[in-house]
Amino acid sequence: MLPINYIAVLVAAIANFVIGFLAHGPVFGKVWMKLANIHPTGNEKFSDMIPQMVQNFLANIVFAYVLAVVIFVTSSYYNNVGNVIGAMGISFWMWLGFIVTSSSMEVIWMGRTLKYWLFEMATSLVCILVMGAIIAVW
Repeated sequence: MLPINYIAVLVAAIANFVIGFLAHGPVFGKVWMKLANIHPTGNEKFSDMIPQMVQNFLANIVFAYVLAVVIFVTSSYYNNVGNVIGAMGISFWMWLGFIVTSSSMEVIWMGRTLKYWLFEMATSLVCILVMGAIIAVW
């Protein structure tokens, strides 16, 4: 069994959730809604979003755990466990190799705008770098 720090995984998942909330809400919410072509009616309820938020948080936990495993295995191979820069480098390559490439299909096949996709990719890059740093230092 790998020595994964589950507290670090939980904190990284929470950080991912908070960064996503801030980027899509108070900080860049209006920009994001315009890019995503979302037109709020004013009748939206927070309680209606709870099921999606729970699903999102569960996905964040899985994401943080897998990232922790990859960081541990890769860092062990290169003998630099706990190295924040190394963990962030691994996080960057995970982002580029898996998140950017797989989500590019939203632009290529699903008609999402490039600006929307770039916004989402910038947000996901910040999230994964922060998660990698948390996992490394914990």
